[in-house]
Amino acid sequence: MKIEGKEYRTIWFDEQNQAVKIIDQTKLPHQFIIKDLKTVKDSINAIKVMEVRGAPLIGGTAAYGIVLAIMEKNDPNFIKKSSEELIQSRPTAINLKWAVDRMMKKLSGVNNNELLKVALDEAKAICEEDVKFCENIGLNGLKIIEEIYNKKKDKVNILTHCNAGWLATINWGTATSPIYHAHKKGIPVHVWVDETRPRNQGANLTSYELNEEKIPNTIIADNTGGILMQRGEVDMCIVGTDRTLSTGDVCNKIGTYLKALAAKDNNVPFYVALPSSTIDWNIENFKDIPIEERNSEELSHIEGLDESNNVKKVRIYPKKSKTMNLAFDVTPAKYVTGLITEKGICEASKEGLKKLFK
Repeated sequence: MKIEGKEYRTIWFDEQNQAVKIIDQTKLPHQFIIKDLKTVKDSINAIKVMEVRGAPLIGGTAAYGIVLAIMEKNDPNFIKKSSEELIQSRPTAINLKWAVDRMMKKLSGVNNNELLKVALDEAKAICEEDVKFCENIGLNGLKIIEEIYNKKKDKVNILTHCNAGWLATINWGTATSPIYHAHKKGIPVHVWVDETRPRNQGANLTSYELNEEKIPNTIIADNTGGILMQRGEVDMCIVGTDRTLSTGDVCNKIGTYLKALAAKDNNVPFYVALPSSTIDWNIENFKDIPIEERNSEELSHIEGLDESNNVKKVRIYPKKSKTMNLAFDVTPAKYVTGLITEKGICEASKEGLKKLFK
């Protein structure tokens, strides 16, 4: 996708400098900075502090983290320890563990002198696979948008939450991919962008990338979606997911559950877009999903540009106030209209997923 008219991906390997390149998302939307990752610790830190974020991109970064570990020290114990540290860097997104496990399985039994090449090829394959999956998610989701447009013959208003755009994947995005495909096909779409406190990924990232693709969008406070649905100003919701259970229950950015409840009450279709790498086939009870609790400063402080155009962080809460910063919530399958995957659209249920994924 584009930034200032130039095509980018969120992560790539620089052969010349032997480094992994990322877009530092903590600096967006005010600064566009490409950063080098040269050690496995760099990868772990990038995931922890959310220089990279979004389940598929975290997976890609972890895969390249294994590559960097081999470049740093081609030793089985060091590589295994690095893999464990990568998995622990963020607990909720299943893609991270999925990617590390896939890398380690691929490297099992490979000769030391071939290890780096095999690892690099596999990390690239994981990223290329995600690009294709996200493109197919878009083509499948496009059918839903087309159906709504053919009935309305007017712009299609879509509400999304957090950033499930191309910045959260390698390219295309999950929730945004159908929107990008609809826009490219000439269907008039408008996106209601949830601000997504506390890190404001909707305002800082989703709106930013939609602007770059010249797609009309409006940032709203997280609590505004309900009244827009009551007024008939939302035709459909599309969100992403960090972990979807085989039961169809969806774990996503905090606030997703409330949007699903509002959508159900107002008969607004609520879709979840995901690649199959985000499906957890092992956990069946959503209460067993590890829900990340992040630093309270994400709530108590906010960043923005001051009058001199400098990025500044300021406190917005009383110093004595306590905060609780849960990063994710779970939307039960009964509130999900359908799951949009790379293989097609299915019901959010064990039976629905089994029809697509044998």
